[in-house]
Amino acid sequence: MVREHLADMVGRGLVNPTGLISQGRGEAYDYLMGEKTLPPALGAERAAAAFLLKAERPLVCMNGNAVALDPQGMIRLARAVPAKMEVNVFHRTEERVDALVKYMEEQGAEGVLGRNPDARIPGLTSDRALCSKEGVLGCDAIVVPIEDGDRAEALAAMGKVVISIDLNPLSRTSRAATVPISDEIVRALANMSAFVEELRGDDAEIARITSSYSAAETRRATVRAICDSLMAEFEG
Repeated sequence: MVREHLADMVGRGLVNPTGLISQGRGEAYDYLMGEKTLPPALGAERAAAAFLLKAERPLVCMNGNAVALDPQGMIRLARAVPAKMEVNVFHRTEERVDALVKYMEEQGAEGVLGRNPDARIPGLTSDRALCSKEGVLGCDAIVVPIEDGDRAEALAAMGKVVISIDLNPLSRTSRAATVPISDEIVRALANMSAFVEELRGDDAEIARITSSYSAAETRRATVRAICDSLMAEFEG
């Protein structure tokens, strides 16, 4: 069903065909994880909620795949925090960005940024550098589902808290992120929203999480869990 939906979104011009390659690569990692949220991902999702609640200017950023896969999940998370929302894509045309923003508005999102970029992300030469001062440029914490590695690195270099949702724990995006979440986007967004509600108002726990969280340990534990799962196939 997901594959058919993405193919339909390609036909509508919302997803670029190369996005199907990205999705297929992600599916492969999800198989290795048993198509479930691993404990390291759950810990990262709780940490992500804490960082978002601590932020002064949080943002949920969306590309074509993210919009196609879970618009409602992103809206719920943005409302729960609350955080602003912005569309940003690699294969950019004004028509495509407008269509993505309209699609999110049809899903119930309000105030989605991205149509009229008035800033650039330093260090990027592609159109992914185009952004808004009110959103990507000015935010201090940003959720980037299914992100390009160079942009994740550029955002991290700006000093932002980068929260990635990328099933591949070995990707440049996961390596660059402050909080690398290796989980399927629908599961990840639902868990993050639940943790936002759980942690809201608990300043001591938010401070404890954000001061002690280790991205390197999350990635290490994720790779270890995948390896253990693979070996269990032969040791049972």
